[in-house]
Amino acid sequence: MTSLLYDAQGPRAKRRNVLFTGIFVVAFAAVVWWVVNSLDDKGQLDWALWKPFFSGTEAWSTYIWPGLKNTLKAAALAMIIALPLGAILGIARLSDHAWIRVPASVVVEFFRAIPVLVLMIFGVALYAKYTNISSDDRPLYAVVTGLVLYNAAVLAEIVRAGILALPKGQSEAAMAIGLRKNQVMRLILLPQSVTAMLPAIVSQLVVIVKDTALGGAVLTFPELLSSANTMIGYYGNTIASFTVVAVIFILVNFSLTSFASWLEARLRRSKKSTGAVLGAEDVELNPAEVGGSHGTGAST
Repeated sequence: MTSLLYDAQGPRAKRRNVLFTGIFVVAFAAVVWWVVNSLDDKGQLDWALWKPFFSGTEAWSTYIWPGLKNTLKAAALAMIIALPLGAILGIARLSDHAWIRVPASVVVEFFRAIPVLVLMIFGVALYAKYTNISSDDRPLYAVVTGLVLYNAAVLAEIVRAGILALPKGQSEAAMAIGLRKNQVMRLILLPQSVTAMLPAIVSQLVVIVKDTALGGAVLTFPELLSSANTMIGYYGNTIASFTVVAVIFILVNFSLTSFASWLEARLRRSKKSTGAVLGAEDVELNPAEVGGSHGTGAST
């Protein structure tokens, strides 16, 4: 038996897949057992190390919540600025005018080639030398600046690729009915390419959330991971603290991707037609068109 997408498995293939699945489950369980047993032998699973997270709110109110707040603040600011800036740069790279296309291409390629951590370090130095921003706020400004410059360049390439992926007939048909190029881009190309670009855009937004940790590692920005290091120095529970922080990052990024998946599905549903079949009584004809068609038939 065959399917539209693949050949159906025979008895031997099914037995082989069941065998491989069983081997993988056993191997995975063995690895988990070894990890848990090793942690237990070293005392990393003692209740005293995990108690701060499940008994009382001191660890959460003093370390985790402030760090998470700073992480989300920096990531949100970077997203709000980088998304429209990336869209503008991506569209500018498609311009027919060289004085727009060339500078946009240089900016995108330049900032896309520099590591985001280097941009953050340069941001701290520039803000310290040329602005009056306080030393307490400087790390936040530098982290947001580095994230915006790097991710706007990457998002620009995502936008450009998404637009170029559309069939040329879309823009040609729009121009044939008299739309100007900016109208074609705004009304035809961008709305259709958003759905295709959304997964890549969301992946980049997840990168923004994770890259805030670079500011904590180098610039003393008090984000979530940096707060975990301070918490480890106080409680002495390295594995427990990093595990809790990792779970929080997973939950934040999973929420972001889940929302994006819901939005993508909604956008795809909104673009589908209802599939309703119209009868003759549902079609309203223009009298001039009717008369013209009769006249054509008579002359023929």
